[in-house]
Amino acid sequence: MTFPRVTVSLALPSDLTQLEALLAWFNQYRPPTLPLEEWLKLELALAEGFTNAVRHAHRDRPPETPIRIDLEIAETYIELRIWDRGDPFDLEAKLQTLPPQISIDAEGGRGLRLLATIMDELAYQATEEGGNCLILRKTVKPTPQ
Repeated sequence: MTFPRVTVSLALPSDLTQLEALLAWFNQYRPPTLPLEEWLKLELALAEGFTNAVRHAHRDRPPETPIRIDLEIAETYIELRIWDRGDPFDLEAKLQTLPPQISIDAEGGRGLRLLATIMDELAYQATEEGGNCLILRKTVKPTPQ
């Protein structure tokens, strides 16, 4: 059995109080044959990516500055794209400066290391229009029913 193909988007203000609404929106698309453990990793990655966009990318921007989330569910992968309007940064260079293990005592940087650990693909691209896109991809296989 394969997953039904889904391609949807949502735009939310840059406000951490929107996290509950974001997760409710996301969870309505969970494929029933996807193992719960895999879905929870995606949910955690989405929450972390959105939180980073609010706290870092949009730190100096008005709360009404939108963050757009694209969700694509395909037969072999689930991809999240989180679009912000913050200043771009070099994800690969930042990851190189972080310790290889996640420390609960660290002041910051846990989120990016966590994303790199639980996702199969992690990328960050600046766009010509002045925005940025965090791409989170997980390879998936349905469980037999």
